[in-house]
Amino acid sequence: MTTRYVIRQRITMVVNRYEVWTADEQWNPVAPVAFAQQKRGRLREEVPFYADDSRQQVLFTLKARNVLDVRSVVDVRDLDGTVIGTFHKDFGQSLLISTWHVEQPGLPVATGREASTLYAVARRIGFDLLPYDFVFTAADGQPVMTVVRKWGVRDTYRVEIADDRFDHRVLQSVAVALDALQNR
Repeated sequence: MTTRYVIRQRITMVVNRYEVWTADEQWNPVAPVAFAQQKRGRLREEVPFYADDSRQQVLFTLKARNVLDVRSVVDVRDLDGTVIGTFHKDFGQSLLISTWHVEQPGLPVATGREASTLYAVARRIGFDLLPYDFVFTAADGQPVMTVVRKWGVRDTYRVEIADDRFDHRVLQSVAVALDALQNR
């Protein structure tokens, strides 16, 4: 079964905020799932995901293990602080085409790459406004997730999860990180 999410970025002066919504087949937001907030300028990236916009109840968090390290692993932790999955950018492969790896205990590694080599190369020579789409596939060949960036005043992403073996919190974290951490 395929699950769809729409992730919208809300830009403010001090933080980036993200709304995660379930979506119907036409990509209309149906129900809020989480609200994430990234403080800008942090040396060690940490993005909590909250139950609602009041930011009173943390559901899960993504947190980089190291300070401003291009090879840093990012842990996704549940409410109790237990690591439920990790992801990291493959620095070497990302010099040409951005590549990310997602790991979750007991599952094959999922690797996500930009879908368009042309757009990837064009962004590296200065066309930063081009959209980027990612396709994630598990090491066993199964499709895991696609993330499609839509044009607009604020960034909007269509996330389609095809493999329910993976924890959706981990994949939602990766989708937000593609916006929050992609250009580092």
